[in-house]
Amino acid sequence: MSDLILFWHRRDLRTSDNTGLIAAKEQTRKVVGIFCLDPNILESDDIAPVRVTYMIGCLQALQKSYVEAGSQLLILHGNPTQVIPQMAAALTAKGVFWNWDVEPYSQKRDTVIVDALKEKGIEFLDRNWDQILNVPDEIRTGTGSQYTVYSPFWKNWSTKPKAKPVPKLEDISGLTAAEMQIAQANGAIALPSAKDLGFIWDGDLVIEPGEVAALERLEEFAATGINSYQEDRNFPAVDGTSRLSAALKFGVIGIRTVWQATLEAMENSRSDETTAAIRTWQQEIAWREFYQHAMYNFPELAEGAFRETFKNFPWESNDEYYQAWCEGRTGYPIVDAAMRQMNELGWMHNRCRMIVASFFTKDLLLDPRLGEKYFMQKLIDGDLSANNGGWQWSASSGMDPKPVRIFNPASQAQKFDAEGEYIRQWVPELRSVDTGDLLTGNITPLERDALGYPQPIVDHKIQQRIFKDKYQQRKGVISS
Repeated sequence: MSDLILFWHRRDLRTSDNTGLIAAKEQTRKVVGIFCLDPNILESDDIAPVRVTYMIGCLQALQKSYVEAGSQLLILHGNPTQVIPQMAAALTAKGVFWNWDVEPYSQKRDTVIVDALKEKGIEFLDRNWDQILNVPDEIRTGTGSQYTVYSPFWKNWSTKPKAKPVPKLEDISGLTAAEMQIAQANGAIALPSAKDLGFIWDGDLVIEPGEVAALERLEEFAATGINSYQEDRNFPAVDGTSRLSAALKFGVIGIRTVWQATLEAMENSRSDETTAAIRTWQQEIAWREFYQHAMYNFPELAEGAFRETFKNFPWESNDEYYQAWCEGRTGYPIVDAAMRQMNELGWMHNRCRMIVASFFTKDLLLDPRLGEKYFMQKLIDGDLSANNGGWQWSASSGMDPKPVRIFNPASQAQKFDAEGEYIRQWVPELRSVDTGDLLTGNITPLERDALGYPQPIVDHKIQQRIFKDKYQQRKGVISS
């Protein structure tokens, strides 16, 4: 057996602030990266071409980082439960290390691989958490149970110590020429393009792939944007968010690095307003972690509602409504603007995600799992935990103390797009409409026809009454 450790990258496509990589380096200088293109993920029906395109770009950058450090990143294509142990055995690796993940599929997959490595006498890094600041077992209620409400979770989580970033991986060695031949004989391939894998995305990306780009974006946001985040984050026409969600989804940037940036910004704060803005962004980081803990503790969330009232809820089935929503042709300007933004950019402003999800469930009365899946088919930052948590929050079916929350599209537009800039950008056929009418949607049928814009497919007031009636009836069934 050699002194080689293979480091299996999954949602940590970086060489800096990577706890598992540093653990490998502490045992040996011979650290080789490995990434597996998993058919179980790539062949599922909720994969976004933009997300695969971004991932491939991040892998290209990661390969470059390994070369600069003195090693290689191997690429495999196959079921990881088979190809990872096979490669480790072929190279007589001392160990295979990786960082743990919260998602149900990852948990099951990793358990199988651990058993396979044990059989071969190959070491592994047991339960090393890297993508979260506090592991699930650290955050518990006074009775030892898991949190199901964010506010008390935040109060507890915010008091816990957070680890500092770990050093960048440097000065390592890789495979010899002979070992590379063995690796290629056992499935190591050249990194394919997204198009090679069948994913076509010809549009721009909201963030450049790779670790360097993510660090630069964080530095820029921490220096300027974070100071006004509390106010700017709510307005979709304003570039007021970090846009680091895709980088965090793929772990192109370490969460400890991100948290450290908030602490440094807090130290440099010179006003209560700035301090409050920074605190708000920290709370958003905590929301992300809350949903990750929830998915880990309650894996059934990936399949359906958390709240009993919404299990077997009588959602309606209407393909015409669904298609209109997907295409941004509902007749509700703010909803259509948001959907068109996502379809074109592979990204949507968070305020708008809440608006369109509420509209999908409370106006169109459609099963939130359908909308959640469509988001995953389109978003560059599509993340099971965050996407599921956000949809269940909007549908009132998840971990939220408020029984029913309904967004009025018109009032949301008036409050968060007061000048109609966002709507006009993404629904250009409405650019000539008076701002007041644009925001309320009070555009006459004749004017809609002349502009080529659809009539509203539902009446908000009527639909919310129907939803509330369904909800009360379902509550009655549950309590009887």
